[in-house]
Amino acid sequence: MRTTDMLRTYPATLHLDRDRLAHAIESLAECAQACTACADACLSEEMVADLRTCIRRNLDCADSCGATARILSRHTGYDPTTTRAHLEACIAACRACGDECAQHADMHEHCRVCAEACRACERACRDLLATMS
Repeated sequence: MRTTDMLRTYPATLHLDRDRLAHAIESLAECAQACTACADACLSEEMVADLRTCIRRNLDCADSCGATARILSRHTGYDPTTTRAHLEACIAACRACGDECAQHADMHEHCRVCAEACRACERACRDLLATMS
């Protein structure tokens, strides 16, 4: 990804640690993709009715990650309150989706991969949140 390159080109001072910010944005993008793909894979499973909650968690997490990545990519008029709120919401969505996918990981490889992406994203968002004043 070009996240770090883009952050280096920003002409004004960033209010967040650039390395952790780049890692969080990349983790958010990867998690959104994994969750979207997992939801689609769940829809292809024969027992799709058993995966309704998983699909819902996937879609909620993908939307939360996408929105948070976009917010973290904008710095003009930086609002720490909004940034913090989205990071916290994304952490909750990643935890819920990761927990749900972990329940299906033994039967569905896509759920295992998604759970891993959710856990990594949750950690990256927590790491960034910890640096915010």
